[in-house]
Amino acid sequence: MLAGSCSTIIPHGHSRAENWGYEERFQWRIWLSVSFHPSQPPAFEDSINTLFAPIIISCSTMVDRLGDSYTSFTTENNHTYVLHQFEECLYIAVNGDREEDEEDLKRKIYVMKKMIEVLFGMVTLSSTLIRKELRPQDTEQRTNLWKYLQSLLETYSRLREQDQSFLVEAVERLIHPTLCEQCIEFLERRLVQQINSSVERAGEEVLHAFILVHTKLLAFYSSRNASTLTSSDLLALIVMVQNMYPSNIDLEDTAPEDVENTSAPDIFYTPEPSPTNRDSGTDRDSVNSGRHEESRHEESYHVGSGTPVFQFLDPDIQMAEDSLRSLEAPPPDPSNPSRVFLEVTLKEGCYPMMPHSMYCLPLWPGITLVLLTKIPNSNLAMSVYVFLEAFAKLEKRLSEGLEGSAARGQTSIQDLRNKLDKFIRALGTSDIQTSQLQSVWTEFKSRAFTRGGPGFSRDLVPWCRTMKSQLCGVYRQCFITENTVGGGSPQHLSPSLQDRALTMVQEKLMDWKDFLLVKSKRNITMVSYLEEFPGLIHFIYVDRTAGQMIAPSLNITDRATSELGKGPLAHFIKGKVWGLVNTSRIYLQKGYSTVTLRDGDYFFCYFLWFENETGYKLEVKDLPILPNDSAPIGMLAWDYYRKLLRYYSKSHQGEVVKCYELLTVHLGVIPTEYILQHCSQLARKLWEPSRIPLL
Repeated sequence: MLAGSCSTIIPHGHSRAENWGYEERFQWRIWLSVSFHPSQPPAFEDSINTLFAPIIISCSTMVDRLGDSYTSFTTENNHTYVLHQFEECLYIAVNGDREEDEEDLKRKIYVMKKMIEVLFGMVTLSSTLIRKELRPQDTEQRTNLWKYLQSLLETYSRLREQDQSFLVEAVERLIHPTLCEQCIEFLERRLVQQINSSVERAGEEVLHAFILVHTKLLAFYSSRNASTLTSSDLLALIVMVQNMYPSNIDLEDTAPEDVENTSAPDIFYTPEPSPTNRDSGTDRDSVNSGRHEESRHEESYHVGSGTPVFQFLDPDIQMAEDSLRSLEAPPPDPSNPSRVFLEVTLKEGCYPMMPHSMYCLPLWPGITLVLLTKIPNSNLAMSVYVFLEAFAKLEKRLSEGLEGSAARGQTSIQDLRNKLDKFIRALGTSDIQTSQLQSVWTEFKSRAFTRGGPGFSRDLVPWCRTMKSQLCGVYRQCFITENTVGGGSPQHLSPSLQDRALTMVQEKLMDWKDFLLVKSKRNITMVSYLEEFPGLIHFIYVDRTAGQMIAPSLNITDRATSELGKGPLAHFIKGKVWGLVNTSRIYLQKGYSTVTLRDGDYFFCYFLWFENETGYKLEVKDLPILPNDSAPIGMLAWDYYRKLLRYYSKSHQGEVVKCYELLTVHLGVIPTEYILQHCSQLARKLWEPSRIPLL
């Protein structure tokens, strides 16, 4: 369970460098709590602050005196605490039922931080401003915000527990080439074109449009002038969509033969009797993300869970948690978009946390159309980021005593001065309040550029920080102030335009609706692979470059019947698969790219390798060994694989390097040499269709 009340800000923080030389720029720190009394939040805040005060004080003291602090500890009653600071904000995660270990809690902290960045953008770079956003003065608004953050974390925990895509944190596609191609063409030539040419779009432009069936991607289209949507952002958006329109996991599954009869047969990758198996099996079914292993630990976090996490709390606080769980959030209004902040990559460079509007239009239960639009004043956010980056670099040089280096960079500093002057003048013609920014910038210039001033010295460091805070304040006025979390901006696509878009897609998919819902439960099955790979029980194949995965379905519910049945065996195999992913991450963190191990009657394999564009396997290179306190391996909260690709590409200049993973589970009676041969053949078989770009 994640602790947090958006109330405690540690005044002293230290910068932390990323692995392999990448710096964690612009990351501040928050302490967030997900438990509060809905009717008496202030009193409950005081209780939480009192309970955590010793931890916060000791952590702050260690940072002040040692420049570092502890990351986790366990109490006598076996409560596990995990702490992590991002600049000036401290996250605390606590588990009291021993269902989650330190790695699980750390992953939750990073996921919560990611979701807050998606919701608040560059406001998170200012501890003062993000504190105001996470702890609004209005009691009802604060209650709704905290309830929303809690529901996001619970949704993520549920997906990580149930969905293989969130287990490995990669996106999964529905495998049906004909329908997928038709839908992509429909999104491009009819839906997006019609919306972007309408006078009712209020200046917005659809950049991305995609259709989700539960968590699986049916079709994804990006306009020509749109940036690539990163896997991390797409996974975060899927969490938000699932939080808004949760999937019914107890939905009764239909038998495979019923799926075949739902629609006309198509030609698939392998000529198997079932049209939903082979083609899909090998198509690049991946585009979802996930992580899993910690999800099973979150059952105590859900409604109806057994042991309460905060066993050490008094009855009033426990009652507050129970009251919170009993609340039902009002149903979302689809016509109101959510403001989300996503990474944009252009020719000029990479711009994180750029504002977009996200429209979630429910076609039917379990099937959702999502539109991501560019808002009219989004270029202002790019300017703010450029200025923030410039002041951050200047602050770093001055803090490190490189005053001469800063002074020698007069050309870039003078360029910054001219551009910022123009930027502030342009803002003066709008409704944005810039008096404080203007005042701080005037003082900065008088100190840095006048002959009588101190010039570029350490004395400018506080003013660099103040400038960054003021720029974040302008960003907040433009993109946050008029929005509420989950709410919409006053100017957006008209409701009638949204209704027409919804109707168009419904008409297109009306005959496929039932098929898609069943297909999402049985995307591909192991039957397609048993003849060629006898003894193979399960596999997961991940294209880390594209952020896509493919795996046979593993739906274990009381009503669902998989190829493994629905009894103890199916649950047992699922547990083994989840455990294998956890084990592979442990070894990957230690620098191992290959893991083979025998566990009773089963044999597990994990492989990570690199290829060039033609599919030629590149030479094996030692992977970086990560420290124990590093960010959890994955793609959702911290894109480990993107950094890994950058690290490996240094020795392959001029080549496009791709990264892949394969996890397999075999019966232990199969000879080892056959298992390894299977893995090689399976990787080649799955690689071929994955070359077809659908994203």
